[in-house]
Amino acid sequence: MKAAKLPGSSPNFTFWKARFIVYILFLCFGSPAILRAEGEKIIALGGENRWTAVEGRLGLTELNAARPWPVIALSSATESGLSYGAQVSQTPDLALSFDSPAWDRQGRYAITAASGSGGTLLSIAGPEWARLGEGAAFFSAAAGVKPGPGTQAAGPLVIVAQDPQALFAPGSRPGDFSLEFWLYPLNMENGEQILSWTASRPRAQGGYYFQHIRCSAVKNRLRWSFGDFFTAPGGEETRSVTMEGISPVVPKLWSHHLIRFDAETGLLEYLVNGSTEALSYLTTGGTEGGDVYTPVIGLGGEFILGKGYTGLMDEFRIHDRYAGRTGREFGLEGDLRKYPPAGGRLETRAFDLGPESGRVLRLEALGGRISLGGASIRNAYAGRDRLSFDDSSAVQFFMRTGDNPYRWTEADWQVVEAGIDLPPAFQGRYVQLAASLYPSADGETSPYLEELRIVYQPNEAPRPPVRLTALGRDGAVELSWRNSEGEEADGYLVYYGNAAGEYFGHAALQGPSPIDAGKRSALRIEGLENGTLYYFAVASYRVPPAGSGPRRPEDRRVGEFSREVTARPLLAYTLGRYE
Repeated sequence: MKAAKLPGSSPNFTFWKARFIVYILFLCFGSPAILRAEGEKIIALGGENRWTAVEGRLGLTELNAARPWPVIALSSATESGLSYGAQVSQTPDLALSFDSPAWDRQGRYAITAASGSGGTLLSIAGPEWARLGEGAAFFSAAAGVKPGPGTQAAGPLVIVAQDPQALFAPGSRPGDFSLEFWLYPLNMENGEQILSWTASRPRAQGGYYFQHIRCSAVKNRLRWSFGDFFTAPGGEETRSVTMEGISPVVPKLWSHHLIRFDAETGLLEYLVNGSTEALSYLTTGGTEGGDVYTPVIGLGGEFILGKGYTGLMDEFRIHDRYAGRTGREFGLEGDLRKYPPAGGRLETRAFDLGPESGRVLRLEALGGRISLGGASIRNAYAGRDRLSFDDSSAVQFFMRTGDNPYRWTEADWQVVEAGIDLPPAFQGRYVQLAASLYPSADGETSPYLEELRIVYQPNEAPRPPVRLTALGRDGAVELSWRNSEGEEADGYLVYYGNAAGEYFGHAALQGPSPIDAGKRSALRIEGLENGTLYYFAVASYRVPPAGSGPRRPEDRRVGEFSREVTARPLLAYTLGRYE
């Protein structure tokens, strides 16, 4: 028998090698739309920086199998800890989510993992493979199939009622009940046993009824068998029944299975993915309207999950009611989609762009979409592009900026698009980012975020100009300079004075020190006294960006002084004459 490919094992090497090469090319070269300008800075989230800057998450989780780094994707777990689409009852009799070692949330049953000897093992697959929530049970009964790396090995699960109020406690008469679970078989071979329950109930005339509930694979379908489980009202007579689904259970695809009993009508019904596959009336006449046979729980009853089965199971639940799963009978509680239509949202912490604030230039996003199929993670990678897909899964981004560290969050969120230059209004000392992730129309695919980058221009003081020179002329000094390499200033201030480092001159025709030279890189200062030694320095400045209000001289961001130079104005001498 060919060994099955496992959850948690490495995908095809060639596939991942190609993905890795594309990833390296993006990191090294990017795309023409993201060439960086001098002076731009980046705040990076995700990727090798992980997601520690994300402070608020709702309906999201981190996945490790989609990309080289953990990605943010939708989660099917709800705020209450239960799973979306699995909340037929807020207080089920038994709820095995397989999301953590404390599986049963109600505590009415003792749950143990049997020994792994004999080739039957259980491990917990992560959220990449789980149908709902953060984990799924992975049973392995096939030769050569081993648990994935980093998982916790155990045996098949044994479940025994330990609370007299439990539905399957000895002597209980349940009335209405439902059993449900999600199944992801790897092989679906004849005879694979998904679950069984056995107990014994004394007969009035001596001896025992040997009760059982079994669910096993027969010709790619599930067969349910109830032996001596239902008892006639006020009597000893029992009724056994076998039911089989119509639709095949396809290997390597998730399917939902629910069997439910209505104690009022005696209807026992089996549903697959919300559709009725088989039904039977447990009544005296075998039809609706007769006296109903109801369950009576015997002694020593125990459930065994996964013995003789290879595949995943998720959200095994027992309910004390006739549970609806069609999506029509009970509204949202019958929804079988993996992800909630409302999606999920994240909010980052506030990032400080510096004491003089800054301007956010654009948002860059790397991500894609992910779905589970065919025993592999199907990953559509979007790169630095709009994160919206043809199945309606998408990511929408929001941003807000402000200056007041105590009230800046009062700023309104603004919708932004990744990879697009932002208008000048996105400026301030603080910036915060949010993202809403929406599933596909059928609720089966999630978008994901691998990395986010906030590109901004800090309002830092510009570097001083270089190569400043001064030449003395008759009553004047001519200055010239050049920009620092890669620097682009909005203007220059020329300082002058009569002592080193003291630029308090006021004799120039252009006015007192400093003189605003605008964007010129040369200036002739007139009105100076011949024979006096003057000291000069030049500083670059930037002005507030357009759209940020009036541009006042006092709002200029002035940098450091250039090196100091000196010059002495002198009367020129030409052809023996002073001029």
